[in-house]
Amino acid sequence: MALAQRMSRVPLSKVELFLSCTDLLNKDVSSKSDPCAVMYIQTGGVWKEVGRTENIKNTLNPNFAQSFELDYYFEEVQRVQVCVYDIDNKTSALSDDDFLGLIETTLGQIVSGSPLTRGLLLRNGKPAGKGQITIRSQEDTKVNDVLHMTFRAEKLDNKRGTPAAQLVEQCFVVLEDTFGKSDPFLEFSRQMSDGSWQVVHRTEVVKNDLSPKWKPFHIKAQKLTGGSYEAAIRVACYDSDDDGQHDLIGQCDTSVPQLLTYIDEGAKWPCINPKKQSKKKHYKDSGIIILDKLEIVKEYSFLDYIFGGLDIHFTVGIDFTASNGDPRTPQSLHYINPYQPNDYQKAIQAVGTVIQDYDSDQQFPALGFGAKVPPTMEVSHQFAINFDPSNPFCAGIGGVLQAYSACIPQVQLYGPTNFTPIIRHVVQFAEVAQRENTAKNYFILLIITDGVISDIRDTVSAIVHSSCLPMSIIIVGVGPADFKAMDILDADGGLLKSPDGQVARRDIVQFIPFRDFANVGPEELAKAVLAEVPRQVVDYYRLANLSPAQSQGPA
Repeated sequence: MALAQRMSRVPLSKVELFLSCTDLLNKDVSSKSDPCAVMYIQTGGVWKEVGRTENIKNTLNPNFAQSFELDYYFEEVQRVQVCVYDIDNKTSALSDDDFLGLIETTLGQIVSGSPLTRGLLLRNGKPAGKGQITIRSQEDTKVNDVLHMTFRAEKLDNKRGTPAAQLVEQCFVVLEDTFGKSDPFLEFSRQMSDGSWQVVHRTEVVKNDLSPKWKPFHIKAQKLTGGSYEAAIRVACYDSDDDGQHDLIGQCDTSVPQLLTYIDEGAKWPCINPKKQSKKKHYKDSGIIILDKLEIVKEYSFLDYIFGGLDIHFTVGIDFTASNGDPRTPQSLHYINPYQPNDYQKAIQAVGTVIQDYDSDQQFPALGFGAKVPPTMEVSHQFAINFDPSNPFCAGIGGVLQAYSACIPQVQLYGPTNFTPIIRHVVQFAEVAQRENTAKNYFILLIITDGVISDIRDTVSAIVHSSCLPMSIIIVGVGPADFKAMDILDADGGLLKSPDGQVARRDIVQFIPFRDFANVGPEELAKAVLAEVPRQVVDYYRLANLSPAQSQGPA
């Protein structure tokens, strides 16, 4: 597909949404609710979770730092739902958390009415007390820089204990631990178009320290500045309290240009408490906030690499094991019906139709495993389904489907279900691309299977090795089998670890059960299957420190 055609499929813009609430219902007896907001967008009539904010303790008026970035299509009605919960446990399920209210709206209404404030509703449509939610939106202007920063402070006011106790602390150092000191953290906010301040980042809490040094952190410049480096940034220092009523020690206002100007001079700002400043005639400050390090790093997007000439090479791996059933019978997962494609054909068509737009030569290797293959009829776990081992390429997705249909009657389904040979086949090409040290070639392996992997240990090892290469693996499970073991490979709960203890450098596997999409269109399967690929591509080139092939300068 031509570049102009590809660009026409790119959303008109991206918008970033920030959430805050007031007067939430209180579901806790001895304290206040611990709210978290969950955002959904409607796709194909089904609500799909976009993400969740952080969980803020003990407050009925949360101002969430976690934002949401959504594609904005002017020509579509994009329905959005936000649900607020009181989170009192560590499980990811929401069914065991207290529901505090929801709103349903559209992205168009949010954008045109920002800031949009609505009353929260219960599921029966009645008001959720006085609870309200405010959604602020801002266009993502694609400032793709990331700011790496390290902050510390000196001589902060102590917010712990009575004034008398604080005096004792100053006079008798040995008693400091008895009375304790402030537990400071920093909160970074950016000024929105309506003049309000939106929290965008919080540091960790440093316990019992009036001269704390916080861990280095990084934040996208777009999130911190809203796309304008001249935008005001507020840095507030708080003393953390378990009851959620954090005490303001002081604050300062700055901007990215100031940060850059002052860093060479030893960037320092007086930490000012407005209340103390207004009441005390000789008030100077409540401590000093210091920026020890600031580095601006260019961060490229998936489209930056695509527009830079990145080719995504697509390989299909097909399971021909006997558990699929006799292909001559309609009950088989490999049964070829000229009027109704089987699940293998549907998966190839759905995923391949999207990926083929990013492969310049439209030539796709199609491999099979787990069958007895002519002419010797010996079991093979890596064979070209066109039976030409020197040229396993098929012309376009149509060519893959033709080769698959022609292959079925010529092989004998057998077993076992071994993934490793297919993975290693793609690995050898990805290793060549890695040695080229350019952002020109990335590889995606689609494996379609009906059963549990037989060589799970070797497969895990192969995936861990692949994690340092320019490649991703997509697994689509077809049929009624129990695919719970596949969650090990998907590794959404953490990076995969091989049997010898080696940890994957990044997450490169996405697993999808085909049956979850039996009642929706193929475009929904493709969206789910390919959801993580852009992030995986960017993660690889970021770790490899490679900029887009046609751009200049280091990544």
